[in-house]
Amino acid sequence: MFWRGVLGYLPVNVVQGVVGLLTIVLFTRVLDPAQYGVYALAFSVGSLTQTAMLAWTEASMARFLATRAEDGRIADHFATLYLLWIIAALAVPVVGVVVAALPLNAALKSAIFAALGSILVGSLMKLALERRRAAGEVSGAAVLTIIQVAGGFALGLALALTGLGGAAPSLGSGLISVLCLALILPRELKHMVGGKFDKALARTYAAYGLPVALSLILALVLASTDRLLLGVFLNETTVGVYHAGYSLGSRTLDVVFIWLGMAGAPALISALERGGQSALTEAAHEQASFMTLLTLPAAVGLALVARPLAELMIGEDLRAGASHVTPWIAASGWLSGVTTYYLLQAFTLARRTPLLIVSMSAPAIANVLLNLVLIPRLGLDGALWATTVSYGLGAVAAWALGRRACPLPIPWAVLAKAGTACVAMALVVRLLPAPGGLLELALKAGVGAAVYGAIVLGLDVGGLRGKVSGLLRRRAPAL
Repeated sequence: MFWRGVLGYLPVNVVQGVVGLLTIVLFTRVLDPAQYGVYALAFSVGSLTQTAMLAWTEASMARFLATRAEDGRIADHFATLYLLWIIAALAVPVVGVVVAALPLNAALKSAIFAALGSILVGSLMKLALERRRAAGEVSGAAVLTIIQVAGGFALGLALALTGLGGAAPSLGSGLISVLCLALILPRELKHMVGGKFDKALARTYAAYGLPVALSLILALVLASTDRLLLGVFLNETTVGVYHAGYSLGSRTLDVVFIWLGMAGAPALISALERGGQSALTEAAHEQASFMTLLTLPAAVGLALVARPLAELMIGEDLRAGASHVTPWIAASGWLSGVTTYYLLQAFTLARRTPLLIVSMSAPAIANVLLNLVLIPRLGLDGALWATTVSYGLGAVAAWALGRRACPLPIPWAVLAKAGTACVAMALVVRLLPAPGGLLELALKAGVGAAVYGAIVLGLDVGGLRGKVSGLLRRRAPAL
């Protein structure tokens, strides 16, 4: 199931990668630094609201679909979850009322209102996508995701060109979600025909999902505090610089981690439900090894090419500061991705989601405190130091607590060998000339990938040669 998902979601990964980079390239040019900062702040508010109010229903859809399929209560599952979603969604307008009463400038209020509207329709889309992923409908989930990502970007860019400023990206995402829902929601609602709201199921979903939501809020605090406090202590332009570099680092890695998560999470649930702990351990080790081999060199490589990548991808007003931010965020993004898409799976698999809150509390609290102390003294660098240290603490906490819930294997040998290959890659890349721009980026990325690939294939790290051969054989008929 994992490798079928890896192959099936590959086009999604490509589209998300391209759109993520184009978002940085074009929005940092179409929007001025202050407008880009407004977009970053509104995005943070919208993400926090969506996570606090709605994410727990999405998590329950993904985790319990297989269970309800086994006990024949799919209709009750849908009827219960959608009613819970409606009740939770009623809280979102309350956030809008609070925002309207705050002494914020008109541009920021408009962007936040757009973000709140977008997260409502986006969450309904997420329910549909989670249902498809959990059911193994890879092609259906992939097509919907591609339409949502590419369409939202295109509409957002068009709206930005009309002068809507920092509200444009959220409006674009919201509008494409509305169009998608018009096509798929009637079919989704058919799954609840004959079902009824079940209080026992609702309590089970709340007991599972609410801790997930709270842990995600803590994760967003970890990811958003720096921007909010930079806005408080410094200015919106600094937030724009930070967000540009942050996006360049985190989105590049997020695309890979999200791709692996799309395939990995349903496969782990299926392995546990059908084969128990032994099947889960085997599947988890395979996933963790592949994740390490793919994402560790991506993070190191991103740090190595931060300057030419920023020159190519980011508007002139933001690129100098952004190139300084990106290497730090590459390290933070790798730690965050491994934690979110692997280590924290221990708690959802074991249905011990309250431990998610415990594992995320330490890094979230540390991040707030470190930002409060370091930003006034060090400015932008203070936020970078605080973020990296906090994500490292989060990874350690998730690993330590996860061993008590549902032990997941750590592929230490693969990690050591991949790390050694990354060191060799970095040494070679640092010796290359630095002409700047696209030429430097292509040279360093190409040589670095060749060096890393030759080493890990030569050593056959994690049985990589056999896996690559198997993937090529599976793709051969389609090609």
